[in-house]
Amino acid sequence: MNRHEWITQAARLQQAEQPFALVTVLSAQAPTSGKAGDKAVVTADGQIHGWIGGGCAQPAVVKTVRRALLDGTPRKIRIAPSEESAERDLGDVLEFGMACHSGGTLELFIDPVMPPATLTVVGDSPVARALVSLAPRVGLRVALVAQGAAAADFPDADMVLASDDVSAVSTQLCATPFVVVATQGRRDLQGLKAALALQPQGLWFVSSAKKASVLRGSLVASGEDPAAVARIVAPAGEFIGAQTPEEIALSVLTSVVAARRGRVLHAATAAETAATPVVTQAASCCSGAQKTDAVQAATKTDGVVVSVEAAEPVAAMSTVAVPAKSSCCGG
Repeated sequence: MNRHEWITQAARLQQAEQPFALVTVLSAQAPTSGKAGDKAVVTADGQIHGWIGGGCAQPAVVKTVRRALLDGTPRKIRIAPSEESAERDLGDVLEFGMACHSGGTLELFIDPVMPPATLTVVGDSPVARALVSLAPRVGLRVALVAQGAAAADFPDADMVLASDDVSAVSTQLCATPFVVVATQGRRDLQGLKAALALQPQGLWFVSSAKKASVLRGSLVASGEDPAAVARIVAPAGEFIGAQTPEEIALSVLTSVVAARRGRVLHAATAAETAATPVVTQAASCCSGAQKTDAVQAATKTDGVVVSVEAAEPVAAMSTVAVPAKSSCCGG
């Protein structure tokens, strides 16, 4: 077997944008057929190109590679003689027992190599435009879907689809793991239908919780799968106090990156506070500068809380309720 076959296969898989893991033998205690420095490219279906040791070590390697390709996280494993094929997490290393008679111990590093994930942004709102600009900077490819969109207006997008028609979207975007619908009042229902047609791994909708609830009902009534509709995350984004379109895009992108890395963040906090207007605290409430009337007059429109006095939009997902003091003047 050609021990350097992994070089050719790695280049081929990268060109084809197929995920794989580069597995390197870090240390070997005899008797083992693998030696320190040996390498192999291992795919999720168990193909091994290169050399990392004999058949006893390979099942543990393939099992760990599959896990690494799910979350993109590197791992170090140790395969050591044992009467049981038990698996133990030792913190910095995952140890597998090997019942083979050959004995010997191998330590290997498993480094997943992932093709760029695609984020599909539906809509041409300011938040959508900010997402298209920001996402490539964290290694995501971007496809933009919006009725009448022009490619020249989205130079950072890898693809611009000037239609949110369900059939057109599902045909031209065969697979995309993450979708954000940021239509913000312009063809919301069409955008959500187009997003659902892609059957994404994660689907976020930039809106208020109330509006999302109404649209979920409309989607189910129109024949969409209730289970798929229930998985729409809205309000979208993590609770970071976002206000501008760019900040809202960052908060949404935080959720996307977390999902890409196999982590679940607690966006529920934002949803719980979505209906609470922002209270603007003045430097001195004794002077009567705390504008409670302005707070009461705050209105919500299309997922945005707007202070009538400040006339400055704040994303519903980023509102913070500031508890009022009984008295800050001692009275």
